[in-house]
Amino acid sequence: MNIETQLRMKPPKALALTRREFVEVGAAAGAGLVLRFYLPSRAASPASGTPFAPNAFLEIERNGTITISVIRSEMGQGVLTTMPMLVAEELEADWTAIRIKQALANPLYGQEQSTNASRSTRESWSTLRNAGATAREMLIAAAAQAWGVEPASCHARNGVVVHAATGRRLSYGALSAAAARLPVPRDVPLKDPKDPAAFRILGRRIRRLDSPEKVDGSAGFGMDVRVPGMLYATVTRCPIFGGKVTQFDGTKSKAVRGVREVLQIEEGVAVVADSTWSAMRGRDALRVVWDEGALAHLSSADIARTLAELAQRSGVTGRHEGDVPAALAGAVRTLEADYEVPYQAHACMEPMTCTAHVRPDGCEVWAPTQTPRSVQDIAAEITGLPLERVAVHTTLLGGGFGRKQMRDYVADAVELSKVTSLPVQVVWSREDDLQHDHYRPASHHKLRGGLDASGWPVAWMHRVVGTSMVGQNWDAAVAAGRPWPGVDPAQVQQWIPEETMDGAANLQYAIPNLHVDYVRAEIGIPVGWWRSVYNSQNGFANESFLDELAAAGGQDPYELRRVLLAHSPRLKHVLELAAAKARWGTRLPEGRSRGIACHPYKSCDTYVAQVAEVSVASTGVVRVHRVVCAVDCGFVINPGVVEAQMESAIVYGLTAALKGAITIDAGRVQQHNFDDYPMLRLDEMPIVEVHIVPSTEPPGGAGEAGVPPIAPAVCNAIFVATGNRIRKLPIGQLVS
Repeated sequence: MNIETQLRMKPPKALALTRREFVEVGAAAGAGLVLRFYLPSRAASPASGTPFAPNAFLEIERNGTITISVIRSEMGQGVLTTMPMLVAEELEADWTAIRIKQALANPLYGQEQSTNASRSTRESWSTLRNAGATAREMLIAAAAQAWGVEPASCHARNGVVVHAATGRRLSYGALSAAAARLPVPRDVPLKDPKDPAAFRILGRRIRRLDSPEKVDGSAGFGMDVRVPGMLYATVTRCPIFGGKVTQFDGTKSKAVRGVREVLQIEEGVAVVADSTWSAMRGRDALRVVWDEGALAHLSSADIARTLAELAQRSGVTGRHEGDVPAALAGAVRTLEADYEVPYQAHACMEPMTCTAHVRPDGCEVWAPTQTPRSVQDIAAEITGLPLERVAVHTTLLGGGFGRKQMRDYVADAVELSKVTSLPVQVVWSREDDLQHDHYRPASHHKLRGGLDASGWPVAWMHRVVGTSMVGQNWDAAVAAGRPWPGVDPAQVQQWIPEETMDGAANLQYAIPNLHVDYVRAEIGIPVGWWRSVYNSQNGFANESFLDELAAAGGQDPYELRRVLLAHSPRLKHVLELAAAKARWGTRLPEGRSRGIACHPYKSCDTYVAQVAEVSVASTGVVRVHRVVCAVDCGFVINPGVVEAQMESAIVYGLTAALKGAITIDAGRVQQHNFDDYPMLRLDEMPIVEVHIVPSTEPPGGAGEAGVPPIAPAVCNAIFVATGNRIRKLPIGQLVS
């Protein structure tokens, strides 16, 4: 059920309260809770001065100020600007009157309150435009009623309703009280995306609303939360995944000035103190004996060997067309290659942190989370409180990339606040963050291809081997006796291969005989959703191997792709655009080479192609000088935001391709901080050009789609320069 349907339904009893009742609940359960839980099925008849609030997403004050509630989490991708743009466009608002606030967690929002899978714009496209259009029509109706004319004779523009025949005008603020007394219409007209002239706000380079506070330092991130009387905590976890506390001695920790308590919790031993510094010093003095568990002897070499062995087995079929064995047997030439991709940490600039205050009558949580509803669930579970007594305040996120969908850092804070009866902020160090992440899975890819006498591919086989995020989380929930409510286990078994073969099973190239399957590998290392999920691994293998086929068949890698994409016009178009803007085929400066790659991010309805210009020094060190990116993400809300997302994705994907690898020895993560898990530096950053394809198609997601092509584009350029194929990441370190 989508949010539009939900908002038309009568709210459940817990939420079907008058505004006064909501205020009373709010006083009991925590400041700010109820106004953001207020989801009226129709506009109430407000008391004097109460805003006009026809739905959950906007309020209009008597002074004309328009406040738009954003249900998505802002982690740098721009939703605090693009989501209000969707509302304001159909509302015909004066953009300078727009204010924003972050919505609290609310069960009625359901999955729509999750910020993942590049879903924010795609899933809000209709919902938020409908929210704005509904308010617009009510304001027009209120003005028509005041003037005694037909609503059809009036129109809204820039925060004002105008009667065309007489020129009479009324502002939204002046109309707000009258509009609030009208019934909420169900079906309202929306602007046609195929008529760009109809849009005043969407499609424009509007400056981001969250930028001023981020520039002047007043923006509130997770670590900025301060609550009267709060304590600070750090948690020591077993250095080996799956290990447990056997015993601990906190005597020396308690001797550290400022340390209040040393407590065992679900995930380890916590030191609670008056400051983060005291908590960290107390943790340094802590002595813990661990039961290291079954993974104590695990190494990266073991993992690579296991994945390679599993690649010899057949897997769950994700796509099968034609007869691959026969086509390979009849091919003039066959190729086989194995690609390996390591574990990757998310490495958010703001490590994990959460603040919680548990009281007998309610709980408040302040978290930089991508899933406030999930935070609400885990807090209710730990405290035993009903959901409506748990208020979740979503702060700004200092990066997310999928890591902040997880709830481990939230559980720490809620547990400790429950035990201490005080507000507690848990802060992870960089070392905690890198060594206790939910990593992008390491994966192994076995590919085989066959060419005909003309050098064109006639067969393609891709076997994906790796851990499933869905599968691992489902298994953990079942083991804990908490399987996901309302989810059929058979459905989970379907989700697992869909997730892991995303970007592989939906290969767009017109190869007549094609087979893609998946072999599940459960290693024991915790994994999670990482920017672009399995598209990053599968895209690297696909686009690298296609380049191998092109070279073996004597084909230009761009021309081969272009011909094979005859039936995928949107992907073909971005490929052609990227090649044209990069001047594919023209001479480059001495020592430089080009590589090309493209990727259909089908689950996000976005198509991206990239060309990388690369040089390789005599020492073998790689430098990326320029990346040309073409993207078709459907109707563009804000071009500047899309460009920034592509640039960000390229930085993220390039860092992973060149530098990043989480390695395991004796069951322990070997990386600690940015000295041994380095990020791409400013002086290593290539010039990035982003070219957006104009489109009237529904919007696609822009946050993740730019990641998959960059690694294969760079690796393909390295082959041109050196004749060597890169089949195992990371590539190596850049130099200036």
